[in-house]
Amino acid sequence: MEITTTKHDTAIVLAVTGRVDAMTAGTLETALNDHIAKGSRKIILDLTGLVYISSGGLRVLLATAKKLHDDSDRFALCGLSHEVQKIMRLAGFTTIFSIYTTAQEASAALKGSPGP
Repeated sequence: MEITTTKHDTAIVLAVTGRVDAMTAGTLETALNDHIAKGSRKIILDLTGLVYISSGGLRVLLATAKKLHDDSDRFALCGLSHEVQKIMRLAGFTTIFSIYTTAQEASAALKGSPGP
């Protein structure tokens, strides 16, 4: 797994490539927690390059969403492949998370969104 971080408007974008599984979920969690600790309250997870996410990765997503619970906080996902979207749908995550096609679309939505 590889994580690339960029800033897009008012949000931090973490682009994840490869696999988020039992071996790599901790690395993703650390990266997300580091950004939250530094004051990033609008985070977009770009999963365009993600080929697989395990239950450990899903747990990281839920834990991050729980940390970003204030009215002005935002956490969005984008670029889900068919396989990753299927996993998210089966886990019920498509009703929990804001999911967009691209990071630009997610950024525009987060920028203009006043509340959860």
